[in-house]
Amino acid sequence: MSTLSVVVPCYKYGHFLADCVHSILDEQEGLDVRVLIIDDASPDDSADRARELAAADPRIEVRVHERNQGHIATYNEGLLEWADSDYVALLSADDRLVPGALVRAAAVLDANPGVGFVYGRPLRFQHGGPLPRARTRGSGSVVYPGHWWLDRRFREGTGCITSPEVVVRTSLQRAVGGYDPDLPHAGDIEMWMRLAARADVGYVRGADQAYYRVHGDNMSTTDFGGQLDDLRQRRIAFESVLDKCADLLPQADRLSAQVHIRLARFALRRAYRAYDRGRTAVVPVDELVAFAEECLPGFAALPEYRALRLRQRIGAGTMPYLQPLVLSAVAERGREWFWWQSWKRRGI
Repeated sequence: MSTLSVVVPCYKYGHFLADCVHSILDEQEGLDVRVLIIDDASPDDSADRARELAAADPRIEVRVHERNQGHIATYNEGLLEWADSDYVALLSADDRLVPGALVRAAAVLDANPGVGFVYGRPLRFQHGGPLPRARTRGSGSVVYPGHWWLDRRFREGTGCITSPEVVVRTSLQRAVGGYDPDLPHAGDIEMWMRLAARADVGYVRGADQAYYRVHGDNMSTTDFGGQLDDLRQRRIAFESVLDKCADLLPQADRLSAQVHIRLARFALRRAYRAYDRGRTAVVPVDELVAFAEECLPGFAALPEYRALRLRQRIGAGTMPYLQPLVLSAVAERGREWFWWQSWKRRGI
């Protein structure tokens, strides 16, 4: 029987702990699972709630920090110092697993020694609302070559994983190391890419694997300044992977070019959409353009920059009213271009 360690970092989330731990220990039949709750010096009763759970179940251990160490240090303590099972997972105290998720992930890892980690589909749910209906019967799995999966991340410039749906081979986690403290908001995507540089990636099909709670305390940022910070963090994350895994990535130059173009386009798109939505007063347009230039010196040749310049000529006050006309004109121009290319091909 495979063994699995689950690290549950907790800061002021004690009221979620019982449900989180229940989803780990009581809904994963046929798997030897143990849990470490690490309370990062919560000022409320989170540590007491964790100790109550541990007193009732020998599979649960608790560590309580005297001083707050932050989420990255807490993650690494559990993953690198404590976990010693075949596989390891990291689950925030406010999230929970879908029944059978660990069993499904462990089965993929058992059957494929070259797979370094497994993930699946997460279900987002609003804090205070009911859990969405989850699919618990899988339809198999797929194994992606690690470098193919990594290449896709660089082409898209984003991650595809929320976090609670991941199970990692512990030996690989130790070989790769912990989360990077210089990446407080993008350390997860950087971690998955470092793992993929060294091993294949498994995906559970058909079944949902975890619930991700959406509420005001989530670490992901949605404000406009936060979106720029997100882009900056993503850039650092991708560049960090290229630096740390340089000896494993002979295609590093191509990957670097792909992701810098992609991030520049993301920044410019956010900048011109600020004109469409009448939000230039709150969206840092100039900083987004500067970021695009940092990513790609030739950014001015991108279609997103031309779209931005058009909107700037129209003006921030007028653009929200003219947006349908501008988009219609752009679409018509695109249709004309495709017609011209088709005509040229027919004439050859």
